[in-house]
Amino acid sequence: MYEAKTKPTQVSSKTYLEAIQDDERRRDCKALAATMKRVTGCAAKMWGPGIVGFGTYHFKYDSGHEGDCPLAGFSSRKGDITLYLTPGYLGQAKELLAKLGKHKAGKGCLYIKRLSDVEITILERLIAGSVKEVRSR
Repeated sequence: MYEAKTKPTQVSSKTYLEAIQDDERRRDCKALAATMKRVTGCAAKMWGPGIVGFGTYHFKYDSGHEGDCPLAGFSSRKGDITLYLTPGYLGQAKELLAKLGKHKAGKGCLYIKRLSDVEITILERLIAGSVKEVRSR
């Protein structure tokens, strides 16, 4: 039986955020945490050792694989801040992505270097749209 490695933990998200070495990255991640808390209405919770997640939802694929994920989340990675949104949502949000600013996008991940590279109001709309998509399922 498959068991997900990324699960909610008891580690404090504040501890994770305070441990970010780069001052600008730490400020950006704290601001992003406040934004995600406001948009989702959920408190931050660590998922595994490096993802700050907000809320939770259960998924089940046609293959039978199922599990739980945060509604939205992010992680401070080596090169980028990775935002975890609903898989497939970013493909529907091309107009917003075109207005976002400097970024890279995958199926459910958005990669940014710093918050100053993007339009914050557009980023908030992307997060809110992703959360709305999950909640509508």
